[in-house]
Amino acid sequence: MSERQFLIDQLSMQESWRLFRIMAEVVDGFDTMSEIRNGVSIFGSARVTPDSELYQDTVKLASLLSKAGYDVISGGGPGLMEAANKGAKEAGGESVGLHIELPHEQGANPYCTTRVDFRYFFVRKLMFVKYATAYVAMPGGFGTLDELSEALVLIQTERIKKFPIVLYDSSYWAGLIDWFKDQLIAGGFAKEHDLDLMKICDTPEEVVSFIQENVPC
Repeated sequence: MSERQFLIDQLSMQESWRLFRIMAEVVDGFDTMSEIRNGVSIFGSARVTPDSELYQDTVKLASLLSKAGYDVISGGGPGLMEAANKGAKEAGGESVGLHIELPHEQGANPYCTTRVDFRYFFVRKLMFVKYATAYVAMPGGFGTLDELSEALVLIQTERIKKFPIVLYDSSYWAGLIDWFKDQLIAGGFAKEHDLDLMKICDTPEEVVSFIQENVPC
């Protein structure tokens, strides 16, 4: 009996400290991000290299957004996250990196003018959506799909105000949109107007123009 009680006490203590760590991350994020205005969160693969056309497109997109008066927010890591921060910083804009600690991924990129480190994905995702006036989903993997899905759910359920969600590169996202139509909508799991929550663009200029039309600085 005493051994079981000791284990329960230890678990309770560990969970209590975890709650304090979570609270600290939230407070740190709010404090650090409090000056962010007109933020555009850009998501995309960490595996894209600087010689890629996608990387260069992301640099250009972030640069154009910065020059138009928007703050750029990325995951702070390598690949397209790095490209977003690079474009923003080199254009003289605010370049935010919300960096997550992962065991098998490189550290934060060197182009962040503002950086916040996280251990918990859900706290990091809170910062992405709280300080964003638009989302841009570049081609990416599960992480990109996760951020995209969360924004769609929050807007669909009216937990947050509707804001522009851009999918970059129609050739990459076409299969997903077809699946939405053929499975979700045809099966009655979503409404046809839910597709209006997303806009597909194929050039950085088109993205910036769409965002400016919907959330002008």
